Amino acid sequence: MLDVGIVGLGGIGNNHARCYTENKHSRVVAVCDIDKERADKAASLWKAKPYYSVKQMLKSEINLDACSVTTAGIENGGDHYKPTMELLQARIPVLGEKPISNDVNKARKMVALAKKKRVPYGVNLNHRFTPSAVRAKEWLKKGRLGELNIVNMTMWINNPNESTPWFHIRALHPHSLDVMRYFAGDVEFVQAFFKKGKGRKIWSNVQANLLFKNGVIGHLTGSYDAGGSYGLETLELVGSDGRVVINEACEKLSFYPRFSREVESFDHLGGMGAFPETFQSRIGVWIDDLRTNTPPSKIDAKAEDALRVQLIIESIIKSWETRKIVKVSQG
Repeated sequence: MLDVGIVGLGGIGNNHARCYTENKHSRVVAVCDIDKERADKAASLWKAKPYYSVKQMLKSEINLDACSVTTAGIENGGDHYKPTMELLQARIPVLGEKPISNDVNKARKMVALAKKKRVPYGVNLNHRFTPSAVRAKEWLKKGRLGELNIVNMTMWINNPNESTPWFHIRALHPHSLDVMRYFAGDVEFVQAFFKKGKGRKIWSNVQANLLFKNGVIGHLTGSYDAGGSYGLETLELVGSDGRVVINEACEKLSFYPRFSREVESFDHLGGMGAFPETFQSRIGVWIDDLRTNTPPSKIDAKAEDALRVQLIIESIIKSWETRKIVKVSQG
């Protein structure tokens, strides 16, 4: 049984707590938030001990096997740096929320500390953990698609909130770009275009072209001015022998062979009903990685993956600002 702590008890933090509580291999023993009322409420809900700073929690008698960091910040939680560094310094395995950090230098420092301390450090890039994504990856590895040529991703939601100019790309698209990397590997070059939606002050729409290091080409379409009744997310993988489409992250998986009309489709593969259920899948894999002593370098959706995504995002922003094709840093 893993004893787990949660730092940051907003909606996402309580979602993590629920997932740990529902997993037979873990339990929440500590909750931490600088807002005393929020920490106390969560402690009562999850039958855990409340703390009001990571420092206080680490000095207690609690022996933590892992901790989720789900703190808030600008651009929807873009700063998890301080609590993560405190936990890693104490050699506590950390599952952070996305984005790892919208300050790339801070992200690099967190990744470096985890590596130095040899501590598992994962990030909740949960879209790759759907049964549909896992099955599609299996098909790709077995050669069913042939040679992968194109990866297209569309992700959009109705989000009227205004924050920094880059709120949309930094808050939403760590998910999109991680899924694209999951199938095609590292990105070498990007070219991007942005548009402000009606009445907007922020860049709420984006289209980006990507060239992966292995020669695969990709395209991302994203928006905070779309969604509603016509969908959240569509992924398309185009290979020399077949095409795969995943709708709504997990709701429908289809394989279209290039030289046949026999389409193969699955609705709610693995019994996953909708996107919110991906949290349980992702945290379940995190728990399994810890229970089996998976080496930090082999953790699924590890912090290095999240850092690579942020480097792509910053390159996309730079492409628009400079009106140029930009080479993506790899570390």
